[in-house]
Amino acid sequence: MTARSAYLRITGVAGGLLGRIGLLGLLDRWAPRSRLATWLRSLFAIYDLEGLSGLDVPWWTFASADLVDAHLAARPGARVFEWGSGASTLWLARRAAGVHSVEHDGAWADRLRAVLPAHVELTLVPPVASTRPEVGSRKKGHQGLDFTDYVSAIDATEGVYDVIVVDGRAREACLDHALHRLAPDGLLVFDNVDRRRYRDAIDRLGAQVTVTTTRGLTPALPYPTRTALLRRATS
Repeated sequence: MTARSAYLRITGVAGGLLGRIGLLGLLDRWAPRSRLATWLRSLFAIYDLEGLSGLDVPWWTFASADLVDAHLAARPGARVFEWGSGASTLWLARRAAGVHSVEHDGAWADRLRAVLPAHVELTLVPPVASTRPEVGSRKKGHQGLDFTDYVSAIDATEGVYDVIVVDGRAREACLDHALHRLAPDGLLVFDNVDRRRYRDAIDRLGAQVTVTTTRGLTPALPYPTRTALLRRATS
């Protein structure tokens, strides 16, 4: 059993117990008034779309979510593009005029489509089996898969975006496709930059971007993580 599977099993058992004794209900009532309660409740809602939707949180650090929230609030007609769908898709849909989300996992896309509002476009772009992937993913279990079509899905859309989210597979390659599609005052969200390869990908952009990195509590995770927010540098 992997560490991830063990964590899911433990939170599932604990969540069932806490639900029976009424503590989850208490957290549900407390969450709208407390970030700590929101985080604690989210630990028992991992991969629970209805639960995470009710908490109204994306899977980024709370600090980054606050900054993106303020960014979108100042742009009533905001357009968003996202690699990697889930809780963030629902959260963004409440704050943007249009969201285009790209997903590689068909089963997950089917689950999500059932709860998405009409102004969200979810595109399924699965990877292609290949002995020599042009664009690979270093995530365990994804060897021999080519994510070229997934990464380049943004190229089939038009215009620029007020927010672009890089939070799925092959993130370094997604970043290469993202920057020129970001509005001049847009915001790019790059999650999980605890990973060295992601920080290296951002560093390669050099003076093209300014970077704000937040570290702290993240919904559904029992440990702090880091999310980076990138802006195109002004000349």
